[in-house]
Amino acid sequence: MLIREYYLSKIRGFYDSNLIKILVGIRKCGKSVLLQQIVDELKNIKKIDNQHIIFINFEFIEFEDLLDYKKLNTYIKNKILDDQIYYVFLDEIQNVDNFEKVINSLRASIKNISIFLTGSNSKLLSDELSSILSGRYVLFNINPLSYQEYVALTNKDGYDLATFNDYAKWGGLPNRCEFTNETDIKNYLHSVYDSIVLKDVVKRLNLKDVELFDAILQYIIGTIGREFSAENIINYLNSNNKKISYETLYKYIDALCKALIIKKVYRYDVVGKSILKTLNKYYATDLGIAQIKHHNPEFESYIVLENIVYNELINRDYEVYIGKTNKGEIDFLVKKDGHIKYIQVTYEMYGHENTIKREFESYKAINDNYPKYIISLDKINLSHDGIIHLNLIDFLLGKDI
Repeated sequence: MLIREYYLSKIRGFYDSNLIKILVGIRKCGKSVLLQQIVDELKNIKKIDNQHIIFINFEFIEFEDLLDYKKLNTYIKNKILDDQIYYVFLDEIQNVDNFEKVINSLRASIKNISIFLTGSNSKLLSDELSSILSGRYVLFNINPLSYQEYVALTNKDGYDLATFNDYAKWGGLPNRCEFTNETDIKNYLHSVYDSIVLKDVVKRLNLKDVELFDAILQYIIGTIGREFSAENIINYLNSNNKKISYETLYKYIDALCKALIIKKVYRYDVVGKSILKTLNKYYATDLGIAQIKHHNPEFESYIVLENIVYNELINRDYEVYIGKTNKGEIDFLVKKDGHIKYIQVTYEMYGHENTIKREFESYKAINDNYPKYIISLDKINLSHDGIIHLNLIDFLLGKDI
């Protein structure tokens, strides 16, 4: 089992806190295993006994009765028998209607309780939850395996191009690494996707037209890294005899985001230093899910690399934007701790003078002194004029920017 120390190190300081710990991520990204690793630390390091650990996975049939929020509240309160801290783990909490009421009730009425929640859709990020919990929570976004984690789990050579290509094609959902046959991997990923659609879209979001949902996702996946155009999607759907209004389109795209299948990235005006709400882009949360849903023959080249870099930047807690300049765009403008950095992503540059010129000259429209990077698969360092060139695999295996 891979110990996900990156996340544990973030959560560890909150083990005994009365803040609600919320872990949010796409289905099968490893949230349940992470909860179990927290439990193991509580038992092995803090020497907490089983009576003070309450673990409920709402996708297990033995806890079906507790989907009633009043029964859940009673069940947990009846487990609190003394003044020591009780650690309560509620896995896939979004399956419980009105779960917010239970959490707020427990937090308000019981002082010796530490609550951990996981969920697979962004209901856990809703304004409603924020209002009910009154800021008394801390949120952790859990992502599929980073490349560094994938290499550690599979014990492969991270610099072997076959290892990288496997990750780039089939993504970072941990359980897919159990399979080596391409058919088995596809079947597993389809089952995950079908589960997301059934449980997080049809059931939770009440969207009935799964075929339309699928068509919209396929289009967005096929145009990852390009400016979003509602008109283009509607024209595409119309050409395939799928009539749809702008209102319905945005409803379904919102559902894709809430199910955490895709993530929206806004543009940032480099000159005006402001976030722009138009012409945003989308990236896939997991490239394995994207792989089984795309119909774009170019998907396996620069688009994948750009998506991989985006996911890695998110993993490293950067705020990520598309950089808009007066003369075009920079792939990513990232912010953390008040610092800005610019990043261009391309497949290869060495031996391709036009590509080198294009990537380096994209920075000519930026006059500030913030760090500027170009990330590619080239092994030869092509840095010049203060612009830093990084090898993609070096970057993914831990080299910081």
